[in-house]
Amino acid sequence: MDNSGIYVGLDIGTTSIKVIIAESVQGQLNIIGVGSDRSRGMNRGIVVDIDQVATSIQNAVHQAEQKANVSITNVYAGIPADMLSIEPCQGMIAVSDESKEITDQDVQNVAAAALIRNLPPEREIVDLVPDEFIVDGFDGIKDPRGMIGVRLEMHGIVFTSPKTVIHNIKKSIAKAGLNLKNLVVNPLALGKVALTDGEQDFGTILIDLGGGQSTAAVIHDHKLKFTQVDQEGGEYITKDISIVLNTSFENAEKLKRDYGDADVQAASDDEEFPVDIVGQNDSVMVSEKYLAEIIEARLEQILTRLGKSLAAVNAFDLPGGVVLTGGVTALPNIAKFAAELYHRGVKIYIPDQMGLRHPSFSQAFGLVTYVSQLSEVDVLVHSPISSASADYSQTMAQANAAKTTSYQTVAQPQQTVVEDQDPTPKTPQPEPKPKPEKKKKKRSEGFKRFLNNFFE
Repeated sequence: MDNSGIYVGLDIGTTSIKVIIAESVQGQLNIIGVGSDRSRGMNRGIVVDIDQVATSIQNAVHQAEQKANVSITNVYAGIPADMLSIEPCQGMIAVSDESKEITDQDVQNVAAAALIRNLPPEREIVDLVPDEFIVDGFDGIKDPRGMIGVRLEMHGIVFTSPKTVIHNIKKSIAKAGLNLKNLVVNPLALGKVALTDGEQDFGTILIDLGGGQSTAAVIHDHKLKFTQVDQEGGEYITKDISIVLNTSFENAEKLKRDYGDADVQAASDDEEFPVDIVGQNDSVMVSEKYLAEIIEARLEQILTRLGKSLAAVNAFDLPGGVVLTGGVTALPNIAKFAAELYHRGVKIYIPDQMGLRHPSFSQAFGLVTYVSQLSEVDVLVHSPISSASADYSQTMAQANAAKTTSYQTVAQPQQTVVEDQDPTPKTPQPEPKPKPEKKKKKRSEGFKRFLNNFFE
């Protein structure tokens, strides 16, 4: 597959929105434009004000467009791991062509068959990642096209997320005047750049310490196996500094950035700096060690909570250790602190591309890298979902152009999108009936077996 072209990654974070424009030429990804703007309308990774988020997206996109000297229309956006569900799936079809040669359409059909499932009304499918194809019993096939067979099967992993989260992201992007090509699960994309091939294969813990929340992910055998989100991030560290030192939030953020340290033992008790106190004319001198104590206390809480969830699935037994990234990891000595806390090897990932050499750009860089490396089979497998997303974007664009659509009427196409995502719309479906308890138990036991096999 020729992946040459322009790719735009949109990272909608709690504290900032980042846009990266990359050009892929003969397998080489070149960054040609970067934009960043302060997030407004976000809370803990979730869109709470669509209009404000749309404005922030427009500002970040405008910056990137000016630097790249190109006009942006299509974007790939990340979706947070909040309440992300990871489930195994499989589909099977009879090869449709009379010659029994497997075609692109057969791959799309088997992917659609794998997506048939009874989802709760509040959830929606985000992505489908193929694991293997099976042709007439022969497994381990990555690309079955061109092969001869009667029966085609596909095993993969499907990711679902709350419908509200997905809808608000799509609506914000549409209001910003952009066309959403695809949503990408954030840890999936981040793992492509933050972890080496060996780390993805043998198993590694990837922790993204963002401004509004912190996300731990386990990647093993090149698959995303587990995610856990802690609803605290760098903003909480800043709030702690603001409250304890009785200074403004803006000043606390500057103190964290200029003098902060994640390890109390590495901070100096002799080095002091002035702090502007609210309600006082004179500044107060504070030591670096005292500031480090404030920072370390909150960091320890976040990492400890994530560590308990990771230990529950035996993630620390994986040989890859721990990789930290995200804006908070810019704090000095954070890798040392995490290593002492987890008793595992810890390293920091920072993009090495010009203009991106800060851990806060890791997620956006992961997005453009991930989509630029998708194979033709990956695109075909995702097409039942992306077709529904395209219909949604077109509907939203038409509504914005007409300027007559209220929030309530825009919400209506969301129902249509979910129905369109049903991979077999031409087959009449019976009215939902209560499932026998025995069948529910079987599905539950199957999912438990899937989780138990994660780290074998």
